[in-house]
Amino acid sequence: MRKILLILAFSNLLTSELILEITQGTEDPYRVAILKFEGDQKVSNDIDQIIRNNLKRSGEFNLFVNKDLLSLPNNETEVIFNDFRILDIDYLVIGKIAKDGISISVVYEIFDINKGKKIRTSTVYGIPNKNRQLGHYISDGIYEEITGMKGISSTKILYVTENKNFNLIVADADGSNEQILLKSNDPIISPTWSPDSKKVAYVSFETGLAKVFIQDIATGERELAIENSSQVSSPSWSPDGKFLSLTMYQDGNAEIYILNLKNKNLTRLTNHYSIDTESSWSSRGSKILFTSGRSGSPQLYELDLKKSNARPKRLTFEGNYNAKGSYLPNSEGIIFVHRSDSNFQIAMKYFDESFIRPLTDAQMDESPSISPNGNVIVYAITEKGMGLLSGVTLSGVKFRLPAKKGAVREPAWSGFLR
Repeated sequence: MRKILLILAFSNLLTSELILEITQGTEDPYRVAILKFEGDQKVSNDIDQIIRNNLKRSGEFNLFVNKDLLSLPNNETEVIFNDFRILDIDYLVIGKIAKDGISISVVYEIFDINKGKKIRTSTVYGIPNKNRQLGHYISDGIYEEITGMKGISSTKILYVTENKNFNLIVADADGSNEQILLKSNDPIISPTWSPDSKKVAYVSFETGLAKVFIQDIATGERELAIENSSQVSSPSWSPDGKFLSLTMYQDGNAEIYILNLKNKNLTRLTNHYSIDTESSWSSRGSKILFTSGRSGSPQLYELDLKKSNARPKRLTFEGNYNAKGSYLPNSEGIIFVHRSDSNFQIAMKYFDESFIRPLTDAQMDESPSISPNGNVIVYAITEKGMGLLSGVTLSGVKFRLPAKKGAVREPAWSGFLR
């Protein structure tokens, strides 16, 4: 069944650079009791807090603690379902922690109170002092079992901050474990993840021209995607990670090219006197979405790569500006920046519908990026002259994260990491 993306102001998910402000939760949250896990007390406390923060951040859960409950079962045989039904609780989560000095294992169980049965038993493994990762994995398991949608607590977010200089930063989805990938006196734009989330591509102006760099997150090693004398911008990875689509100015005009990352061969996709830019791949890699001014104003077009000599197909007709598009993870539609009158909004269009669905109502929204489960769109806004991040979930939760200092922009969500 199709779910409609509802708006949520979701300024960055980051704790040191950004401050989370939840402005609206869902009207009918899941009521879940999460008991402190048995075992090492410090690990239990850490995991409990991480799980609660992750689920609360989604805006879809009403969480109960031990003191709210009538009984505190330690295992399946001790679960008295009526004790939880009386409190109108939907689900119960219990767990046990085992620690042997060099590794940690956590077994957790989820019970459906209304059905009166256990619905999940899972084990996650980790190492000491990495409790946050364990908490993220368990959060994703709980989220998936209850909502039917894969969780995103263990994913990453890439973004750019500007405060005297420019920083390209990667962080956990909750803002922890921030890592500065690049510091520069020159602008950094258009960051994007490789499909395996091990590398990032971005545009840097450090050479005096727009150039695309590819950087390994683990090692920090980076290289120019292609060495030539022209400007190169708007990188986008193919789903198999073997190609980058790029905007290049080989003959002085902006056109879409595909770069083979192994042999560095270029294939030109567009050839028009108007500007063609901001390309994005479909989930199967068979189509390319891009922005073009060939109709007289920026609009979104699609090119079918399976057809020889295929002509771009125009996808947007409402409004005088539709740009910065990307496919939904299931490729059933697209998200993009839409201008109606004087306002720039984030919008969505399903391919089987003839109309656009505006998702935001601010004046200057840009750079949308969708989570790998298709449930959250994060995007940049300008408010009182300051760049912030905002977002929207399927459940209608609204939140935003203004930066403590400087501006934050250009968000990009990683794929699933496990």
